[in-house]
Order: sequence, then structure tokens, then C-alpha cells
Amino acid sequence: MKTYKLTVFEKNGEKLLDEAFQANDDTDAKGIGEQVLKEKGLEDKTYRCTSPAGKLILFHS
Repeated sequence: MKTYKLTVFEKNGEKLLDEAFQANDDTDAKGIGEQVLKEKGLEDKTYRCTSPAGKLILFHS
């Protein structure tokens, strides 16, 4: 398992969420990240999800 990082921001730069989670690969991480965003009602905010190598898995501005 790899550790991925999901971060969500307000337009003014305020951090709303800064959460790490475990996933088998980038595809699983994308699904988990989308699920967390939906559960917390943050899918319309600015967010990014990065892999342990720094690759962007999810991004929305």
C-alpha cells in the first residue's frame, strides 16, 4: 500500500482538508479521493491529490 495526500483549499488559500490515506495504486487512490470529497461535500472546492512520487492524481481549481 502507498500513502496518498488529499488537500482541499478555499479560494483565499485557507486549507479545509489535509488528509493522508492508503491505496494500492493511482487508480484506487483516485476513487478513494473522489469518495472522500463527495462525502465531505468538498468536490466544488480547489483540491489536489498527490501520489508518494508527487504525481497529481486528482486536481480541481
